[in-house]
Amino acid sequence: MSEIFLPELPQELWRAGKLELAHGVQQFLQVIRMAAAGLGQFLAEIENRGAKDLYGHGTTASWFAELAGLSRGEAGAVVKRALALNPTLALDGTEIPPVAPCTAAVAAQGLVGDERIDQILEILKRLPADTSAEDRASAEKILGELAPHAGPRQLAEAETKLLGWLDPDGKEPKDPEPKEPRREITLERRKDGFWKLTGLLDDETGARTAAALEAHAQPRPVDEFGQADLRMKCERMGDAWAELLDLAIACPDQPGTSGYRTLVNVTVGLEELRSGLGTACLDFVGTMTAREARLAACDCLMLPVVMSGSGEPLDMGRLRRFVTPGQRRALNIRDGGCAFSGCHRKPKNCHAHHIEHWADGGPTDLRNLVLLCGFHHRLIHHGDWKVRMAADGLPEFIPPQYRDPLRKPRRNTLHHV
Repeated sequence: MSEIFLPELPQELWRAGKLELAHGVQQFLQVIRMAAAGLGQFLAEIENRGAKDLYGHGTTASWFAELAGLSRGEAGAVVKRALALNPTLALDGTEIPPVAPCTAAVAAQGLVGDERIDQILEILKRLPADTSAEDRASAEKILGELAPHAGPRQLAEAETKLLGWLDPDGKEPKDPEPKEPRREITLERRKDGFWKLTGLLDDETGARTAAALEAHAQPRPVDEFGQADLRMKCERMGDAWAELLDLAIACPDQPGTSGYRTLVNVTVGLEELRSGLGTACLDFVGTMTAREARLAACDCLMLPVVMSGSGEPLDMGRLRRFVTPGQRRALNIRDGGCAFSGCHRKPKNCHAHHIEHWADGGPTDLRNLVLLCGFHHRLIHHGDWKVRMAADGLPEFIPPQYRDPLRKPRRNTLHHV
């Protein structure tokens, strides 16, 4: 078992900079994961010797529950994980190899946590019963090597590919009988500026709605720095609803918008638009920040009314499409989806972002445009990440110093072979 060294805490944590805080979290996270792997080795050894002979308990889980102050269910999950990652003994004393040896190896290095380990074990359970030992070992090796760099969605996608390889026919689908349709939707604007959406859907429509929302509400994959998606499920569902609206509005057959991604009336001061500070009036009924107006202006149709400092309208709202359909098709081909490193989102879920903003004089041409999903579009506008066009005409992203002290440029390689 590898030795575990606890990182030193600064004497005054509140003085630590953002780079030091980020490194501290990464170090302690690795220590926690290595300690969990070491604990599993001890529990597996206790199981092999017999908890009853050692401590008088009927099971290792019951002994560990008493020792750690856990419920039987909580202790059982820890012991179950330990037995899957470590060798155990059969009744005749012969050694049984671990279920997931490759996963155990990366877990011992602190590169993967309990959540991904449990996901891999569940995937292995769902493999077809007639899968050979060799194919099962190959599948586990693929998952174990992928786990340190993957999030839940990427592992789920790997499971789909593995099942397609091991069981191409799959199970025979069953068609449920649809109930009588009943659909009701109520939408009202509250005094605080939020909109309240309530509704009642029949079984078929509800299932379709849930499937569409779930498809767009999956947590974002853990990036190369180990940062996970911290949104609650209700927040992810709300963001998914917004994405579905974007897709519907962009449809050429959509009545009223003619396939434009967004059609809004925005009243904003010229200085606010250039600086991103202040607010703008949205469709004469609400407000948005000037920074959000800059973000929306990257890839939409707007009727802008730009005001001078004295309130004089400088631009009375000439409708303009900032990215042409031809440019959009070229962007889809070049970037293949969100160009941010590690993002899996497809072109239909992306906006065309101006690297040098049009309000600052940036041209609307391919060398100044890049596809970004909604999350990474906001990250570029509001965060410390930077995007630039490399010498070969492809976009690359510069991480903030607290994520990478060397600020090495990164590219997305998921969309192209």
